[in-house]
Amino acid sequence: MTSNFRTFFFMTVLTVLFVWIGSVLGGQQGAIIAFIASAVMNFWAYWFSDKMVLSQYRAQEASPDSRLYRMVAGLAQNAKMPMPKVYTIPDNSPNAFATGRNPNHAAVCATDGLMNLLSDDELSGVMAHELAHVKNRDILTSSIAATLAGAISMLGQFARVSSGSARSRQNPVLMLFILVGAPLAAVMIRMLISRIREYAADNGGAQISGKPLSLASALNKLQLGVQRVPIERGNPAHSQMFIVNPFLGGLQKLFSTHPPIEERIKRLQAMA
Repeated sequence: MTSNFRTFFFMTVLTVLFVWIGSVLGGQQGAIIAFIASAVMNFWAYWFSDKMVLSQYRAQEASPDSRLYRMVAGLAQNAKMPMPKVYTIPDNSPNAFATGRNPNHAAVCATDGLMNLLSDDELSGVMAHELAHVKNRDILTSSIAATLAGAISMLGQFARVSSGSARSRQNPVLMLFILVGAPLAAVMIRMLISRIREYAADNGGAQISGKPLSLASALNKLQLGVQRVPIERGNPAHSQMFIVNPFLGGLQKLFSTHPPIEERIKRLQAMA
């Protein structure tokens, strides 16, 4: 089963879950309002998130003659995709992410800690991973998944303050699922979609750079690096953007947006 097919399957599950809850509650108008409100919020985040995120992490545009810029330019040429904007982040925690609404309006970012930690081959693998996210339009995919998951959660909130349909009132188990189970399931599916896209970006990044073992080595270093040097500022809601989750502990592991590093390394080694 390919990554794209699995992504489509789970997005379909989210859509069916949303439509079903709306029909059970008997309030199509409420379902429509919840979906529109969630869509507006996520559209805003999708369209303007790059500027907001870059500002929050104090990103600085890289010089065209810098090591990072030249490296990304070569990788973008290999991938036959538009040149994204390139930024550095003044943070010693090693990490990287991509943002932007499409390949023509994209940006890739690397922290100072990442560039200090990795060799050229390893850094090339990491930035190729981020370019794969851009090429696969994973930012759009995550925005749609967030819209559906958010709409399902809003329906749960709507059910709390409304009487619901006769069917839901007469079935407390069904109502409990709508209130708690469905929103939790939506979040888990959204996390699963994110993990699938991470595997796909690893695969795409290895193909763009031609160095799967270098990306595997980089992931191993990054896993240790983020533990030793936590990120100085940030929002756990942004965890899915980074190549490795910079927010550790608590429920972050249970609801991780990233697959296990060990499994990612294993798959990259198999490619080589």
